[in-house]
Amino acid sequence: MNKKASIKRRLTEYIFTRFLLWAVIYTVFLLGGFLFARQFLGNFTWYADDTLYQLFTKIRDYSVLFIGSLWLLGVGIIFLHYWFKTLGYMEEVVRAAGEIYSPTEELITLSAELKEVENQMNQTKLQVKHNERAAREAEQRKNDLVVYLAHDLKTPLTSVIGYLTLLRDEKEISKELQEKYLLISLSKAERLEELINEFFDITRFNLTNLTLELSRINITRMLEQIIFEAGPAFKDKNLSCRLSAEGDINIRCDAGKMQRVFDNLLRNAVNYSFEEDTIVVAIKQEGENIRFIFINHGNTIPEEKLNRIFEQFYRLDTARQSRTGGAGLGLAIAKEIVELHGGKITAASKDEVITFEIVMPAVL
Repeated sequence: MNKKASIKRRLTEYIFTRFLLWAVIYTVFLLGGFLFARQFLGNFTWYADDTLYQLFTKIRDYSVLFIGSLWLLGVGIIFLHYWFKTLGYMEEVVRAAGEIYSPTEELITLSAELKEVENQMNQTKLQVKHNERAAREAEQRKNDLVVYLAHDLKTPLTSVIGYLTLLRDEKEISKELQEKYLLISLSKAERLEELINEFFDITRFNLTNLTLELSRINITRMLEQIIFEAGPAFKDKNLSCRLSAEGDINIRCDAGKMQRVFDNLLRNAVNYSFEEDTIVVAIKQEGENIRFIFINHGNTIPEEKLNRIFEQFYRLDTARQSRTGGAGLGLAIAKEIVELHGGKITAASKDEVITFEIVMPAVL
């Protein structure tokens, strides 16, 4: 039974119990009062022409009808009291429901009998406020990133145009200088491509729903291939990468999307690793689950940032350094893909060791 049904049942039981209790109390007092009145009035001397005597005689002769009428009247009044009380509860709840989405931070207050409903509504209101703030923050971060990325596009584009212009205008330029200018232009063009891809990531993340295309793959071989292809990125910082796996491990998953998860985690490890260090990638099979671990050595991530690291558009390096600058979507997308596979991804950072861990079922 869900929480709402439980609250409804308890409130119904409370109102019915109170109504029944007061009906019983009223019945006892009515019968007791009638018997007491008969006993008490029997102690007096009455005359046949006395008006009160005639009235009491009629009541005695029709005592069942009289008591029944009073009982129905009393119970009806009690019923109406609790009926209007229930309507009052409903009006309170309807009014409070409108306050859940009100802009004020003031908590909802209801009658003592509706304490559970009040608590649940306040929890809902606080969650709504939290979601609204999170949505506004995410939207603001996205807007800031779009502005930053648009600004960042100009720098490599200006460099490419500048060096290509030099190659066009300088007729007597040496081959060494030509090669240097071409290499710089290529490097800036690649950076330009990365920034454009980040724009596409922002659009795709907001406009599409991820769906899985499952197949059975050798996940060990996939990681070996990803690590091999990341070789040039390792060379830039004199890094090495070691894969620890217990033989070939097969898993049923969406190969393309899981490759993106591992690419993001590996790129993240490269970006935030100390130079001349070793990145460790481990795979372990634990019963029906597979555990993936990515470990690198880098500056310890503060707890407050670690708690938000999987939020969309959240970036660790708020200064937008060119070496680590990104749209802040990689880890958010990785989390969504892992959860679509029925898994969980977590991050930890302590004593300059950064660890990302994925646990997911081997078969979906």
